[in-house]
Amino acid sequence: MRMLVLGAGALGGYFGGRLVEAGGDVTFLVRPARAAALGAKGLSIESPFGNAQLAVRTVTAEALAPGFDVVLLGCKAYDLDDAIAAIRPAMTESTAVLPMLNGLAHIAALNAAFGQARVLGGLCKIQATLSPEGGVRHLNDWRWITFGEQDGSVTPRVQAIGAAFHGAKGVVAEAVPDIGQRMWEKFVHLGTAALGTVLMRANVGEIVRAGGAGFMAEALARNAAIAAHHGHPMPEAFMRDYGALFSDPASAYSTSLLRDIEGGRRTEGEHILGHLLEAGRAAGIETAWHEAAALHIRAHEARRQAGRLP
Repeated sequence: MRMLVLGAGALGGYFGGRLVEAGGDVTFLVRPARAAALGAKGLSIESPFGNAQLAVRTVTAEALAPGFDVVLLGCKAYDLDDAIAAIRPAMTESTAVLPMLNGLAHIAALNAAFGQARVLGGLCKIQATLSPEGGVRHLNDWRWITFGEQDGSVTPRVQAIGAAFHGAKGVVAEAVPDIGQRMWEKFVHLGTAALGTVLMRANVGEIVRAGGAGFMAEALARNAAIAAHHGHPMPEAFMRDYGALFSDPASAYSTSLLRDIEGGRRTEGEHILGHLLEAGRAAGIETAWHEAAALHIRAHEARRQAGRLP
């Protein structure tokens, strides 16, 4: 299986790098400067599951051509339009796109660009970042990538993707028949974490220690109600497990949204909190907290664009 990975950032670099380490046929689509750096130094991974220093194959946009079975898409949501344009030269009728973006809104955009038959559902659960030197730092034991057909069928191509990941160190890959439900579960989880950490400018443990356990529990319940309205009720085990996560006073769990706000960077807030707000309004769920969180990230973006952040 020939796989094209868009970018060699934290997500693409980690999962694509682990595939390379396992002997997979992987090419990274990167900008010229990143291609030069990877050519000179290779791709480094630091992880609790083992470090790696890998020689990797790269291609730049002007040299990209068809010939790939799967495109692994791990860009930021605000770069989706550029990502679609970047991978288009690689797409054939038999090429599948496997997105690893947060949220749900990107699926409609990818379907519109390439047709639903060429777009898989997908999600990952990992905390990773790039070092100043461009290496991938895997921060904890989260290492999951989950994928499946949008219509719920288990096809040879998703089985082949699972087989490609077989034996990859530090990765748990699973092809599932209910990827839509799994993506909604992640959306509820991430939406709750984002809403809480953005509004309170604190991680989960700090919110709980400040007296916010009830706030987090109610946010989780409202987001679960939104999902249920849209045909994806949350399982009891999900509510139990994430109820415990969001009530843990010792938790250091934060979100990339909060880190981006604190770092003065562009955020994926519209893709996550904005989309969750619209889903809540459509469901008739109380959305005052969602409106406040979406307003918060929109105000941040307005200040960032105006150059008025500290």
